[in-house]
Amino acid sequence: MTKHLFKKKIKKDDDGFTLIEMLLVLLVISVLIILIIPNIAAQSANVQDTGCDAQVKMVQGQVEAYTLNEGTSPSSINALVPGYLTTEQTSCANGTKIVVTNGHAEKQ
Repeated sequence: MTKHLFKKKIKKDDDGFTLIEMLLVLLVISVLIILIIPNIAAQSANVQDTGCDAQVKMVQGQVEAYTLNEGTSPSSINALVPGYLTTEQTSCANGTKIVVTNGHAEKQ
């Protein structure tokens, strides 16, 4: 009789994930990543274009400052490099060149 009191019932524990459940979760995560990454790449190009537009506006501001200080418009963007722009600011991060013609800055 005492032997029967100490005997424990073995209970099946259902707290963990099965291998199939883990594979399904990994499948769903993989599909989401496959769908999201192309959108991120497309947004990156959009951000680069927006940044380039902002840099062109900044160069235009420097063209106006040059015109006020020197009394004439710069002949090219290279005229702005010594005191108004750095060499890196003459082109956008995506490689697009900025040109100055007739006192107006624009992407080439």
